[in-house]
Amino acid sequence: MDDDAKNTSRYRAGVEVRRSVLGDPHVERAEAAATDFDRPFQQLITEAAWGTVWARPGLSKRERSIITLALLAALGHDEELAMHVRATANTGASREDICEAFLHVAIYAGVPAANRGFKIAKEVFAQMDDAHA
Repeated sequence: MDDDAKNTSRYRAGVEVRRSVLGDPHVERAEAAATDFDRPFQQLITEAAWGTVWARPGLSKRERSIITLALLAALGHDEELAMHVRATANTGASREDICEAFLHVAIYAGVPAANRGFKIAKEVFAQMDDAHA
């Protein structure tokens, strides 16, 4: 990505929000792993997802986190779901919030999707608890 792309206000806002949600280590790993092939994709998600949608004032990071978790569970995006469960340490979404979101997934997207979401969240919580012990 060239310096002009990094200097847009939407990109800068995206980096700030992305770091606040996912944490500096995650963003630094993603940036370090970017190649010429996927750098345009990294720019796109930084600007669109983080600098546009997540940066909007209408919902809190907690609310956006809960919505994101429900959508990822419903769609079966396991790796992204695990990443966003870890991000709840930064967004303020509680384990109770996640449980409620997955109950909605069970009704509106299916029990298997919710079951998988609960399984992934429990694994991530165990890892988080071990890291804090």
